[in-house]
Amino acid sequence: MITVHHLENSRSMRILWLLEELGTEYEVKTYKRDPKTNLAPPDYQKLHPLGKAPIVTDGSKTLAETGAIVEHFLDKFPNSGLRPDAGTPQRQSYYYWMHASEGSLMNLLVLGLFMSRMETTPPFPINKITSIVTGKIRDLYLTPSLTRMYEFMHDELGRTPWFAGETVTGADIMMSYPVEAAHGRAGLDKTYPNVMAWLDRLHERPAYQRAVAKGGELETL
Repeated sequence: MITVHHLENSRSMRILWLLEELGTEYEVKTYKRDPKTNLAPPDYQKLHPLGKAPIVTDGSKTLAETGAIVEHFLDKFPNSGLRPDAGTPQRQSYYYWMHASEGSLMNLLVLGLFMSRMETTPPFPINKITSIVTGKIRDLYLTPSLTRMYEFMHDELGRTPWFAGETVTGADIMMSYPVEAAHGRAGLDKTYPNVMAWLDRLHERPAYQRAVAKGGELETL
């Protein structure tokens, strides 16, 4: 039996969508975040040494890290159509966006999230000092980096409807969480219509809608 240990409002939403696209049976165990820290509860952290979402059990195997879980299930279901054929340009695009989702986009969003908390959490006047520092980082690095990434995504999605070609793949599943997060808190909007159209197509997929029904709507942290 496949069990998704689903931490609310987390990367594990991508695994629910993947399994719905695969049409395989699975169960969901939902865990609530700590209301003060937004971290996973202690019982979730006992599931894996790092205690970070997503965590999936498949029989006797305990799986972690979104990309690794996606690849595990695409190996298990090789005829799913969610991974382009080896040796094709689409496969190269698949590899790129599978890794760019976390390596090129999500790390920028996490940086922005931590800077926002640095600006608002410390008491006055410390927050004023940290805001000066984070403001410089935003101006010199974060905002230009996000803009380049958004423009690149927009251009790529102007060529094909999905990140790795004409059909949805695991690359789109991997990109879904950071794009949702960027749309919610980091300036990704109708300035990039190709990305917004991709997000609309994603939301219209029955498998995605079923995943949301089981895991809940994503909310910006």
